[in-house]
Amino acid sequence: MLSGLFLLVSLFFPGLFTPAPPRVPYSLFVHQVESGTVERASIGQNQIRYQLKPETGSEQAGDVLATTPIFDLELPKLLEEKGVEFAATPPSKNGWITGLLSWVIPPLIFVAIWQFFINRGAGGGSQGVLSIGKSKAKVYVEGEAAKTTFADVAGVEEAKAELVEVVDFLKDSSRFIQIGARIPKGVLLVGPPGTGKTLMAKAVAGEAGVPFFSISGSEFVEMFVGVGSSRVRDLFEQAKKQAPCIVFIDELDAIGKSRGAGGFYGGNDEREQTLNQLLTEMDGFDASGATVIVLAATNRPESLDPALLRPGRFDRQVLVDRPDLSGREEILNIHARKVKLSADVDLRAIATRTPGFAGADLANLVNEAALLAARNRREAVAQQDFAEAIERTVAGLEKKSRVLNEKEKKIVAYHEVGHALVGAQDAWHQSS
Repeated sequence: MLSGLFLLVSLFFPGLFTPAPPRVPYSLFVHQVESGTVERASIGQNQIRYQLKPETGSEQAGDVLATTPIFDLELPKLLEEKGVEFAATPPSKNGWITGLLSWVIPPLIFVAIWQFFINRGAGGGSQGVLSIGKSKAKVYVEGEAAKTTFADVAGVEEAKAELVEVVDFLKDSSRFIQIGARIPKGVLLVGPPGTGKTLMAKAVAGEAGVPFFSISGSEFVEMFVGVGSSRVRDLFEQAKKQAPCIVFIDELDAIGKSRGAGGFYGGNDEREQTLNQLLTEMDGFDASGATVIVLAATNRPESLDPALLRPGRFDRQVLVDRPDLSGREEILNIHARKVKLSADVDLRAIATRTPGFAGADLANLVNEAALLAARNRREAVAQQDFAEAIERTVAGLEKKSRVLNEKEKKIVAYHEVGHALVGAQDAWHQSS
């Protein structure tokens, strides 16, 4: 766009963008005239252009130079004495056009640059910098969300049972409405990292077959005050247009921290405005009746604002805890489908050796065992690979170069026996 503007101006005014001749001080010009090296001069209102004689032998011989004129009545007489051919430059016929362009072109260039950055966007987005207040939520339509179902989630049967009601309401709400029941507006998934809270939310959307909006709490907050609340409004406006649907906010504590917890000077205007807008959207005067269910996940429920947890907003809290023995075996079965297992692999024994492992830890364990099998040139993952993967995950890499003395071996033996006793006791309690 800028190149086209310059081309258009240069076609109609070819002399506008021609490079100006080198400028020299007026005193040097007078000295050159007195020394007889100036051949001709053109005296204008704002500048004097002159040319040196070719036979002077200087570096600037034959070049056109320019200087700023000074009110000097003796200059014509001096030029005539030295035999310099001189004349006055006639006033430009399009001088008023040049003056007008000097006022019009700079604003046009500024507007063109501004339009370029608006179209390009601060982050390369298609909506440009004006989309800073738009929601950054990822939208999964019915076909994409259906890839994840409750069959892909294991070890959290109680949590799945709690969310079945949400799925049933989204599929057929008439059964609940006839009896006068009201489905929770918000469901908060609480649990340690890696237990499958995000996976559970995707499974709910996949089972219900409705659009799924996914966004992280940190994506609402910007350095500009008011951007976060604008994004919350835009997110819920998009969700209401596609209702019934699910809005999933991961890491809710990024915007839902308790207000005033840091004292008088500990507040954050942007975060608090974002939180206030979220509270309004979840429990505002909305007469549209659009079914928008908000799922949120956090591993720090104690830091959330009490206004978020009251009935009418996040009515229900679902605990997504670390799985027990049978849950770990189910999770291992799900992740083991993707790898080749040898006949000696006992997933029950592996689940017994991994107390306290979350779903993400077990997924990493299966992948680590597959990597070890590939490293040892095996065609399938063996039980030995799982045993070594557990040791790597729990204790770290094996230190083959370190030699222990008898006392250190005894201490390590006592330590490992303690692990074995605790693991056996835990397995006995879970089996009973």
